[in-house]
Amino acid sequence: MEVKHGLGYQNYEDMMRNHIFYIDKTDFISEWWNYADKVTLITRPRRFGKTLNMSTIECFFSKRYEGRSDLFEGRKIWEDETLRALQGTYPVIFMSFAGVKSGYVGGDSAEIKLKNIEAVKTAVKQIISDTYAKYRNIMKSEKFDDNDRAFFASVNDNMTDKMAQMAIWRLCSYLEIYYEKKVIVLLDEYDTPMQESWLGRYWEEAVSFFRGFFVKTFKDNESMERGLITGITRVSKESIFSELNHLEVVTTTSDKYATSFGFTEEEVFRALDESGLGEHKEGVKKWYDGFTFGRYTDIYNPWSIISFIGKKGEYAAYWANTSSNDLVSTLIQTGDADAKKTVEDLLAGKSFIAPIDEQIVFNQLYGNTNAIWSLLLASGYLKMIDREPLRADRTGDAEYTLTLTNREVWFMFRKMVKDWFGKYDVPAYYNEFINALLHDNIRKMNTFMNKVALHTFSYFDTGNKPSDETHPERFYHGFVLGMIVNLSDKYKVTSNRESGYGRYDVMIEPFDKNEKAFIFEFKVLDADDDERTLEDTVANALAQIEEKQYEAALIAGGFAPENIRKYGFGFQGQKCLIG
Repeated sequence: MEVKHGLGYQNYEDMMRNHIFYIDKTDFISEWWNYADKVTLITRPRRFGKTLNMSTIECFFSKRYEGRSDLFEGRKIWEDETLRALQGTYPVIFMSFAGVKSGYVGGDSAEIKLKNIEAVKTAVKQIISDTYAKYRNIMKSEKFDDNDRAFFASVNDNMTDKMAQMAIWRLCSYLEIYYEKKVIVLLDEYDTPMQESWLGRYWEEAVSFFRGFFVKTFKDNESMERGLITGITRVSKESIFSELNHLEVVTTTSDKYATSFGFTEEEVFRALDESGLGEHKEGVKKWYDGFTFGRYTDIYNPWSIISFIGKKGEYAAYWANTSSNDLVSTLIQTGDADAKKTVEDLLAGKSFIAPIDEQIVFNQLYGNTNAIWSLLLASGYLKMIDREPLRADRTGDAEYTLTLTNREVWFMFRKMVKDWFGKYDVPAYYNEFINALLHDNIRKMNTFMNKVALHTFSYFDTGNKPSDETHPERFYHGFVLGMIVNLSDKYKVTSNRESGYGRYDVMIEPFDKNEKAFIFEFKVLDADDDERTLEDTVANALAQIEEKQYEAALIAGGFAPENIRKYGFGFQGQKCLIG
């Protein structure tokens, strides 16, 4: 029977019924069951099969699928005779918070925060109410009295917060009474509301509500057999999991379940061969490989691979464009100078070292650059290429060497930076500046560079009015990032940074050695260096280019001296002069 490479399927039964392309991950069921952890939290990047694996567990254990051996015959799980006997024998509650959104209304007032958090709580209450509706027929049983039926009926979209926090706990007790067996509780995308609350600036209000829900559902629940929670991030235990001492946390650095989410290289290459796309193995590896789970390297995200096969070998940023990157963009845009320097390095193909704490403390993300990298690592945008072994005398977090995960993620970052500047029509100014640069028109270079500088200052002002001293720092990073994303098709843009805000140099090398190459030196007007005017500053910048012989690297690279242009940039506040 023909296998279809369809996208968007997250229900295991639907995939089997419609003969959708599927790589057998059912051994995850036996691995999870045999570990026997009471409550497990597994974090993986989006589109890595979390929801499908949860659906697979539901189809295997739930009494709703009793007798459905057809769903699993020929699969790995069916080789386990002990587990086979458990198919269709448990009551299972399966919920997902993936769709919990606030419809965020901007602002920090108490009234606006209340409106946003109430929207989130209402969405959760709707999910709980829908879950109850699946089991309403059990209330016809004589095992329940009128009080039970009254409570069951009172669970609706308008229930109180306290009732919502205890509703799943009560449903578990009802299901245990009815089926005479404890319940398996599955919760997918648990952290979506937490990310929403951070972006919407009502984090504390959300934590208060969800802490009560998680404690009642997964700790104070004697009717629960096992609990499984999935999400993208490991939210700090001190926030919503503070009382779940028995929680087993499995992150991307853990060996547990390492090959159960995502495709291994062997699985990908086999799928390419079966689809007649075997000649693309090297290209697919460059574009979509790079994820590492535990000790297992060369993990691929399923969405990109299925998309690639479905598009008959067309390369594109499939995974990186499947959902909003607002959180990532906001964190980097509002980050400090070091964050922007790191993005600049990442786009240039470099790596960096940072201490990583896998517990994401959302209310510490602002102003905490290392927390940003921890979040990007958990989300799949960064990959670890080395890790400093922990020593007995070490007191800080483990240090990781990180870089962009693959070419697909590089394109996502490039687009993100383009979008930053696109909001202020900066690309138009860049184009005019580059055109003037290529034609040696220094007058127009000055005109358009001052427009670029003005808009870049405005965009990267995160709320605190920058001083005159910090303007060049803001401009420099914005300018170089803009250069990298707008010239990357024809030019290699590199920079060498010195400490402080005063001096930077940028080198722009065309891939065609016969074209012009450029050296820029940035300098702030410094009265201590006897600079009274921007003209003095520009003169000193040009002198520095000569003294440090920056052109030597270009000449050694094959550029003729007459094709090398040298420019000094002088700054004073928001003013810029090029000479």
